[in-house]
Amino acid sequence: MRDPKPRRSQAPSLAGKLRKHAAWLLLLWLALPVYLFLSAAPPAAPPLRRSAFLRSKPRALAATRAGEAAPPPVRIYVYDLPARFNRDWAAADARCARHLFAAEVAVHEALLGYAGRAARPEDADLFFVPVYVSCNFSTPNGFPSLSHARGLLADAVELVRREMPYWNRSAGADHVFVASHDFGACFHPMEDVAIADGIPEFLKRSILLQTFGVHGHHVCQDVEHVVIPPHVSPEVAHELPEPEKARRDIFAFFRGKMELHPKNISGRFYSKKVRTELLQHYGRNRKFYLKRKRFDNYRSEMARSLFCLCPLGWAPWSPRLVESVLLGCIPVIIADNIRLPFPSVLRWQDISLQVAEKDIASLEMVLDHVVATNLTVIQKNLWDPVKRKALVFNRPMEVGDATWQVLRELEVLLDRSQRRKYVGSWRR
Repeated sequence: MRDPKPRRSQAPSLAGKLRKHAAWLLLLWLALPVYLFLSAAPPAAPPLRRSAFLRSKPRALAATRAGEAAPPPVRIYVYDLPARFNRDWAAADARCARHLFAAEVAVHEALLGYAGRAARPEDADLFFVPVYVSCNFSTPNGFPSLSHARGLLADAVELVRREMPYWNRSAGADHVFVASHDFGACFHPMEDVAIADGIPEFLKRSILLQTFGVHGHHVCQDVEHVVIPPHVSPEVAHELPEPEKARRDIFAFFRGKMELHPKNISGRFYSKKVRTELLQHYGRNRKFYLKRKRFDNYRSEMARSLFCLCPLGWAPWSPRLVESVLLGCIPVIIADNIRLPFPSVLRWQDISLQVAEKDIASLEMVLDHVVATNLTVIQKNLWDPVKRKALVFNRPMEVGDATWQVLRELEVLLDRSQRRKYVGSWRR
C-alpha cells in the first residue's frame, strides 16, 4: 500500500519565531534605554542658580593665565544689613578689622568694591550676609567672645527671611556666610564642645567660608563650605625684606604658647600635647629657636628662619601658616588631617612640610634631610609672589588674592551643584 500524501510541515514553534526575530528584539532592547533617557522630564531648577549670562564652565583660572585682570564670573549680591550686625562692631574696636578672625570684615569690604557684584538681587547667583560675630572683645584675656554669635546670626537670618524673598526661594542654599573661627560655625574654641553644639540648624543649607577644615567627616564642616586662610594683614608681606633677600640664620623657629604641663585648666590637653613635646625634645637644642613669651616683633624672627613650626593649638589651623609663606619661611605643619586653603593654586606639598603629630621625635632628622636634598627647590616654589598673594585679603580686592580665590571656589561650587542636580533628575 502506497504511503499517504506527505503532510505539510507544522507551524513554526515559539522558539523558532523568537530565533527568527532575535535581531529585531535585540535592537529594541538596546534602543529602550536611549528612548527613556531622551524622553525624561527636564531637570528641576538647581539649588544654586546661575545668572543666564554666565558660562557653564569655570574660566577664572584661564583668564589669569591669559594675563587678563578679570575677576571670576560669579555674581554676588551683598545684603545691606543694619549697622548693628557689622559696622557698629567695627567702629567700636579697631581690632575688629585686623585680628586673626577678621576675614569676615575683609571679605565684606572687598565684595563691596567687587566689579562683579550684583547691583540687583534678582541678577545674583549668590547672596552674601555680612555679620561680624568675632568683634566682641569682652573676655578677660582679650580674645573675641563667641557667646553671642548664634543669636546675632539668627537675628540676621530672620531679617533676611522676613524682608527679602531670596532666602525662602532656596532655604538659604545660595546664601554665603563667613565663619572664621577655631571650629567654623560650631562657634566654640574647644573641639568637644563645638562638636556637641554643632552648626546651627538655620545655617546647614548655606555656604560657609571657614578657616577650619579637616580630611574626613567632622560635625563642624558638615555643610557646603570653602576653606579660607586666617586673616593676616597684607602689609606683612612688605614690611620686611623680600624672602629671597633675607638672611636666614635661624634653623627652626617657633614662638607661642607651649605648656610645660599640657593639661589645661579646663582639664583638656592643649595642642594634643604636641607643643609640650616640641619643648621637651628640642627646648635645649641650639638648632631650634623655641620661645614661650610674647614678642611684638616676632615676624622679624620668622623672616630670619629656614623653617617655621606650625603646630596645632586648640584647632588645627594657625595664622603662622600664612605668616610663614608671606615671610618666605618654610611652614612645617604639625596637625594631622588638616585641610589647607586653595590647594590647586598654592600646591602646599611643594611649599611646605607636613610632619605627623606622632613623629615629633624625628623632626630634626626630617629637617636635616630637606636641607641636604631639596631645600632650594621648596624655597623657590615658596617665594613665588603668586603664592603669597593668594593668602591675603586685599581691600580693594586684587586679581589672585584671597577674596578672588574665594570667588573662584564659589564658582566651582555653582557648577558642581548644577551638574549634581541635572544628573539626579534623569536618574530618578
